[in-house]
Amino acid sequence: MITRIAITDDHEMVLKGLETMLSNTKEIDIIGTFPNAQKTLEGLSKDCPDVLLLDINLPDINGIELSKTLIKAYPNLKIIALTNFEDVSFVKRMLKQGVHGYLLKNTDRIELLEALKTVLSGELYIQKNIQKKLFAPTSKTTHNSGVLTKLTRREHDVLVAISEELTTKEISEKLFISPKTVETHRMNIMSKLGAKNSVGIIKIAMELDLL
Repeated sequence: MITRIAITDDHEMVLKGLETMLSNTKEIDIIGTFPNAQKTLEGLSKDCPDVLLLDINLPDINGIELSKTLIKAYPNLKIIALTNFEDVSFVKRMLKQGVHGYLLKNTDRIELLEALKTVLSGELYIQKNIQKKLFAPTSKTTHNSGVLTKLTRREHDVLVAISEELTTKEISEKLFISPKTVETHRMNIMSKLGAKNSVGIIKIAMELDLL
């Protein structure tokens, strides 16, 4: 099955570099490259890809606002932020808009392909070193949200494991519980947070400062 990709970045070298990086992958077809937000909106209105690799720092509309517009207009579109910004605040703002992945421009071909595969499967992908910063322990209390108190200790353990992108089997082994129990906790977390899937769990948990 062919995955149709579009890329938005205002640097020609980045666009060409990504095209070259993905050109030898038979399962990928790059259907468009865009230098700014306006060209992206025009291009996607004519032919929407499966995945958009989107820079945050654009000359007309920033990627955060653009992603919000695109996700509303094209609910099946997967967006991966591809940027130089490592600041956690940018990551959180993009994820809160509903993007499906976050990569730095120093990523290699293997990780880029892994990210594409992950978001197409309906899961969230965050580059490993960004993930460490994002989910690093802080001194900020989260009990004031009122939601953390509704989660059991074990449900919170599972929530943290989900944020680390562990599979059900890996969570089972890490927490010494059965895969069925992991799935039960996952369903309970989704119910308590009002999420529809694992991506929603992470998005809502971040909004509520549970991670």
